[in-house]
Amino acid sequence: MISKLFLLSTAVSFAVAGGLSTAFLNQENSIQTSFSQSDSTKTCCQRIVVNKKPIFNNRDTSEKIKPKISNRIKPDIPEKSCVFQTVFNEENSEGFHHYKTPEKVQRSINDGLTWLVKAQQVNGGWGAGLHSKQNIIDPHAVKTDPATTSMVAMAILRSGSTLTTGQYSESLIKATKHLLENIEKLDRQALRITSLSGTQIQAKLGQNIDVVNTAQYFSNLISRTSEQHPLYNRIKNAMNRCVDIIQKNQESNGATRGAGWAGVLQSSMANAALESAKDNGAKVDMEKLEQARKYQESHVDVKSGSVDTRDGAGIVLYSVSSSARNSATKAKKVKASLLKAIDDGIIEQDEEVTPELLEKIGYNSTEATQLNTSYKIYETAKRQAQDKRVMNGFGNNGGEEFISFLQTGESLAVGQDDSWEKWYHDISGKMLAIQNRDGSWNGHHCITSPVYCTATSLMILTIQNDIDILSKINE
Repeated sequence: MISKLFLLSTAVSFAVAGGLSTAFLNQENSIQTSFSQSDSTKTCCQRIVVNKKPIFNNRDTSEKIKPKISNRIKPDIPEKSCVFQTVFNEENSEGFHHYKTPEKVQRSINDGLTWLVKAQQVNGGWGAGLHSKQNIIDPHAVKTDPATTSMVAMAILRSGSTLTTGQYSESLIKATKHLLENIEKLDRQALRITSLSGTQIQAKLGQNIDVVNTAQYFSNLISRTSEQHPLYNRIKNAMNRCVDIIQKNQESNGATRGAGWAGVLQSSMANAALESAKDNGAKVDMEKLEQARKYQESHVDVKSGSVDTRDGAGIVLYSVSSSARNSATKAKKVKASLLKAIDDGIIEQDEEVTPELLEKIGYNSTEATQLNTSYKIYETAKRQAQDKRVMNGFGNNGGEEFISFLQTGESLAVGQDDSWEKWYHDISGKMLAIQNRDGSWNGHHCITSPVYCTATSLMILTIQNDIDILSKINE
């Protein structure tokens, strides 16, 4: 009889320099001031709530001030992982690829989609608004931007509509044409796809988030578009152009240039966009893709279990969700190799996963060391990203938290991790509880845009629709 053995487990200790100062908002009109987990991240968002409609008065946060190196969140050192738990998860679910969305969640999704379509502007785009004018929450009173337009388009696409089918096909066509026109009018030397600056999304994620989100949208779209469709070649060319711009904006350490307050998220989304584009035929420089993965993995120290949050605004959630998302493909590769080795009788189910074990099943020394590290980073990061204390993020929900939740869910799908269903059950309950009566969501700090937050929330709630696609990334 096989004994139960444990995978990497992490319990995050919040003994952070400076502590966490967070006040929680009551149901009446009130003012809340929230500070990040590190005093050295000089950011404060003041929220004034009137009838549950937030208006933000922000101090100047244009200068990114990095926390000190001492701000490494150190959880308990994880236990050893073994083949049995890796391949035969105790929370195994046979329905990984066949999950039916609960009725109440589907109603929530429908309400969100209805709100988003009403928020679409005449030119086909959507906007988040300026960082300096977060008090403007009317989606028709702000300029459209590529990052927000792409995120909404991805939400509509993931919800089941395409350029030819579905309830919101017309909205998707308008958005696609709007984005294509933006790309096609660029000069050959352009390193940005918009002249708009100072948006909420740029200030908090990074100056290149527009091209990152647009590349991800086009790569998602082209996989659902027939080669005979009149927009197919334009989409393919625009996807390749976005990939080229992303790669030209990569720093030597693998990060994406122009980082905002939580730049680790922009870099993580850039890596995910490159992975997806590569799988859909884009010309991706594999050295740059690997460098981007290494940058994301560098935030988690597998020996100590600590998390480096310097590029994540001092917030553990942003860093660990990014590490999980970008190590998932290699972790999946390890799991598949272990399963085959067990079937072939090369290893036993209760053996510890180590570089030596990976060499035993066929990897060379360098590959074994790298894959072992990636695998352990994924296992550590995914658990921390689902820890309730870590999920508190900044102390309340902003767009950055929603993006982090999305990254966690997608990492479980990419990694073919059977724990995704429990994650979905937990996160969907959380998302429904904070949905506004009109069907939208909004952030309570930093990225507050109801358009961007609603789109990201719908991406979370409809993740099961893309499980087959996500689980085949990098295969």
